[in-house]
Amino acid sequence: MYRYTTISFPSLGLEMDPPRVLELGPLTIHFYGLIIATGLILAAVYGMKRAKQFGLTEDHILDGVLYVTPFAILCARAYYCIFSWPQYADNPISVLYIWEGGLAIYGGVLGAVIGILVYCKCKKISVGAVLDIVALGFLIGQAMGRWGNFFNREAFGAETANFLRMGLYNTVTQTVEYHHPTFLYESVWNLAGFVMLHFASKHRRYDGQIALGYMAWYGLGRAWIEGLRTDSLYIGSTGIRVSQLLAAASCAAAVILLIYFAMKRPSKENLFVNRVAAKQTEQGEESHE
Repeated sequence: MYRYTTISFPSLGLEMDPPRVLELGPLTIHFYGLIIATGLILAAVYGMKRAKQFGLTEDHILDGVLYVTPFAILCARAYYCIFSWPQYADNPISVLYIWEGGLAIYGGVLGAVIGILVYCKCKKISVGAVLDIVALGFLIGQAMGRWGNFFNREAFGAETANFLRMGLYNTVTQTVEYHHPTFLYESVWNLAGFVMLHFASKHRRYDGQIALGYMAWYGLGRAWIEGLRTDSLYIGSTGIRVSQLLAAASCAAAVILLIYFAMKRPSKENLFVNRVAAKQTEQGEESHE
């Protein structure tokens, strides 16, 4: 039996009992996985549409998704399981049950970065340019993916009485509990970050600038939102929330680097897309000689 069932937003006059799975004959599809997959597809489509603006091709995006995604999923799951091992110690095989939830975004980001470094080295393309377009894709995927937490009734915050409180019917106590809908906070925060960085990306001065903007924006929001959650992963018994610490540190590091590069005023000629264009022009001139 699931602990939480009906979800309500009393201030908005909403009440629902969203299904956790979709039954198609003998096939059972978990909405958690379906939503994450949809977010990945939307991010890939966006990346393909804008690839040329970063000096990349649609094939770079498609190949990159196929190459990097396994790294991201494995690290996201490993990160979560390592910091919540008691939950899996009695049944280690349950580590593989990702459809039940339990993917940590910072583990996913770390895995994606590792995959991107290897991929860019093999393809001989700019790491910074790839990270820029991937950062925008991350925001799409994260904004979408948080709704998987909604269907799973997880990743909510502490009890509250504020306007946006989310009511969860507890089948154990048979009462309604009101919590911060932190999944919603983060989804909206990521969507706002995507819109902002989408337009900012059209005025980049150097490769990696949007990736740093992502680190600063997401880190700032996550540091705040993580403090509201009740299911945080902690460093041992220190009481320090792992994701909150990483979020604050990454935000601070990104802001420092953004200021540093702004002071250096890098030339847009060094952007990978401009170097690719210059090389193509040079090759075109040589072919006409």
